[in-house]
Amino acid sequence: MASPSEDDVFERLRQKVDPAEVKKQQDELNARLYAQHQKSQERLVELIDDNTTLPVTINSVRILHANRTRRGFLERVVNPLLSSNRDEPYTLQEALQEVGSAADKLNRFDIFKSPISAYYDRTDPTNPTSSPTDIDVYLAAEERGSYTLKTGTEVGTLEGDAYVNGEFRNLFGGAEKLNAHASLGTRTRSAYSLAFDTPILSNPDYTFQLNGFASSTLKPWASHEEVLRGGNSKLTWFTKSGNRHEFGYSGIWRQVTGLAENASPTVRADAGDSFKSSITHTWVSDKRDYPLLPSRGYIMKTVSEIAGWGPLKGDVAFWKSEAESQVALPFGDTGITLTAGLRGGLIYPLALGGSGAPQQSRINDRFQLGGPTDIRGFRLGGLGPHDGPDAVGGDVYAAGGASLLFPLPRVGKDTPLRFQTFINGGRLLSLKGRDKDGQLDSAAVSGAVKKTLGALKEDLPSCAAGFGLVYAHPIARFEVNFSLPLVMRAAEAGRKGLSFGVGVEFL
Repeated sequence: MASPSEDDVFERLRQKVDPAEVKKQQDELNARLYAQHQKSQERLVELIDDNTTLPVTINSVRILHANRTRRGFLERVVNPLLSSNRDEPYTLQEALQEVGSAADKLNRFDIFKSPISAYYDRTDPTNPTSSPTDIDVYLAAEERGSYTLKTGTEVGTLEGDAYVNGEFRNLFGGAEKLNAHASLGTRTRSAYSLAFDTPILSNPDYTFQLNGFASSTLKPWASHEEVLRGGNSKLTWFTKSGNRHEFGYSGIWRQVTGLAENASPTVRADAGDSFKSSITHTWVSDKRDYPLLPSRGYIMKTVSEIAGWGPLKGDVAFWKSEAESQVALPFGDTGITLTAGLRGGLIYPLALGGSGAPQQSRINDRFQLGGPTDIRGFRLGGLGPHDGPDAVGGDVYAAGGASLLFPLPRVGKDTPLRFQTFINGGRLLSLKGRDKDGQLDSAAVSGAVKKTLGALKEDLPSCAAGFGLVYAHPIARFEVNFSLPLVMRAAEAGRKGLSFGVGVEFL
């Protein structure tokens, strides 16, 4: 026979539970826990504030759970924290800041789960070598999985593809990564790459990359397909101000093939094989709050490349430089933002190996301008020199644009969705002053460059205006715009009406 207390238990279990009452009780419990947590945090802050100048000595630093990471690799990160390796003693505030910096450095290797927690404890007072100011530091750094595999599909500007991507982390216990990628698509018919990255001397601000790749891309705006095979190496470093530098070498075999029946003489003249051997430097200063949809800040970027000069060999020679800037200005706290950007580029022909006549640029290396991610209102490659149906690119360009972005009614300014109005335009020119065979005399190169730069200012730029919707997804920015070309030259290809753009960088 069940006892009265057991009957009461079964009776309560048979009663219907009111979801609203359960939710209310859970909310009350969560509120009490949150209040206790806030109170403990405030007390901790008060204790730290009252003891910021307290002298402390970091006796040891231990990293927990990092079982697959080399000891020597981790020691380079944490050994500078030890008081025995410092000339000056710590205050409590300085010790907390230095430990936080070390945890941030570990987090930037991208091999540990975030966040990395720090714990502190007094050193065992029974240790005869300890002092009253000694503390032990523990960093809980749980490692991420050793690999990640992804498959999926992507839809971009006039392109769709399917891909598989594999990332293998911490290969040799020093935060090394191996990234393998393969994709098949409509415009980029195939693309394969294998890249190895490693930090230098346990510093996430200095990395070295070695990359091999092969791709085949259909270029309908120029009636050909481009096949690339090659590799590059790259050294990347960040300055204390957060600016990024990249210095690298690349060797690429290029092939212009698969010509259309109506391919122009210019495209046919560049058909076949070429080999580019070049060194590049990239500098980026990005101070925007959110690069895909900035509300304030600026970016400045330069890319310089020299190919075929001196010992670089190859069969193309030039100096190529591009510069880009963008600024975002908010209008108070309304969520309305003005963004404005400028871009420009120049290809300066050089003599192969440093001697002889300067070479004419090839279609592989020339700039293309136009499309939904730079000059909206024009087709891909729609601006600049054309030969028949083909956009053959240019050696000098300048482009600019401005957009005014508004939050949508009933959606709010805190969402990544915006309505925009824009105007953008640019010019793309080939070098002036070629002889009848299209060649440049070495003495006339500087004059041809000056003449071409002057021609940028002679007439109005090709331009377009419009409006549309912008959505900033964490991995890319999506735009749907209605555009109307305002100024367009003969042979240039405008695009009136709706267009869809996907990318990371927009003008």
